[in-house]
Amino acid sequence: MRLESCEIFIVGTPPPGWGGRYFTLVRLTTESGLQGWGEVYAASVGPVAMRAVIEDVFARHMQGENPENVELMFRRAYSSGFTQRPDLTVMGAFSGLEIACWDILGKARDRPVHALLGGKVNERLRSYSYIYPGPRDQTPAFWADAEAHARRALAMVDQGFTALKFDPAGPYTIRGGHQPALADIDRSVAFCAAIREAVGDRADILFGTHGQFTPSGAIRLAKALEPLRPLWFEEPVPPDDVPAMAQVARATSIPVATGERLTTRWEFAPILRAGAAGILQPALGRSGGIWETRKIAAAAEIYGVQIAPHLYCGPVEWAASVQLGAAIPNLLMIETIETGGDFHRRLIGDALPWRDGFIEVPDTPGLGIEIDMDVVMAHAYQGDGLHLQMQEAPPDPRGAAPFGGGAPRDGEE
Repeated sequence: MRLESCEIFIVGTPPPGWGGRYFTLVRLTTESGLQGWGEVYAASVGPVAMRAVIEDVFARHMQGENPENVELMFRRAYSSGFTQRPDLTVMGAFSGLEIACWDILGKARDRPVHALLGGKVNERLRSYSYIYPGPRDQTPAFWADAEAHARRALAMVDQGFTALKFDPAGPYTIRGGHQPALADIDRSVAFCAAIREAVGDRADILFGTHGQFTPSGAIRLAKALEPLRPLWFEEPVPPDDVPAMAQVARATSIPVATGERLTTRWEFAPILRAGAAGILQPALGRSGGIWETRKIAAAAEIYGVQIAPHLYCGPVEWAASVQLGAAIPNLLMIETIETGGDFHRRLIGDALPWRDGFIEVPDTPGLGIEIDMDVVMAHAYQGDGLHLQMQEAPPDPRGAAPFGGGAPRDGEE
């Protein structure tokens, strides 16, 4: 069995655009005709350039290889160009291609991927979602409205969710860490208080910040939030500043969570060694793929750290997270987009059932999903924007408008 060809599909997301402007899906085919799907979650360059990177990584390190040899192919990609260090773009491309290899292997053996990773230890996986606006909510006003968030939180808990994420502390910017404005702190407390009052102890609240603050600024904010008992404080400082993150972790009772922007165990290991986080959030389409993330999870288990795979892209990475989550004992929960995401479901149907706050792990071969090619072809992305775009303007010391959920603003491609 040898890998023969690679196809790349840049799938534009229709409004409201949850999951980013587009999903980068890959389909690998073997010489015998077996096909597997993967997803790349690395888009620090535009889609045309990223397509070229994916094509190069496949042709250079994977084409003609047995898809079983994921470790060998990883070492080739990781070492390419005399590097042997984490490269977000190259390893992001490899991550999606590697996921497709596992899909092929599962289909070849008529077994789900989790059965090839050590077997199932979790029959169903706890699911959390970002709090997205409901059908009657108006954006951008929703993002600054604590009561609207509390109303949506209660509706989602009534659906079955036991954990909900939100990030009212300001927009993410290209700047380094900053001190939160008092208005940002007050708004963050108001959001947590309103949601806590609405849901009581029925759900955990997950507080995100997108790496916005200096250590001292993050600690100030954490101290204000502690009485409301968030389950985690996500990326309180820039994600590559491990000493700063450890400083915050030591100063607050809220567990620090991080990892969506990191790739390979070599970026996660310093976090573990420093005691800088209690929860890791690898995104499988960026972190090195399924096998590499399995290693990250095993290392985290030694340090008493749990795994909560991140998701802000499409349904193939989500399916990979489900397969990995089924096989690891230190899973906390996995991210979903609402109960699966309307557009995500259009692409894969109901292959990943969401019921009463949990995702049921499929036992069908491979990743357990099939992609609707009619939907893919009807939504080819024609723009040149990035998957997500950070704000250039500096933070407003009077209190900035909150993060807008990651969807493109009106008028953007």
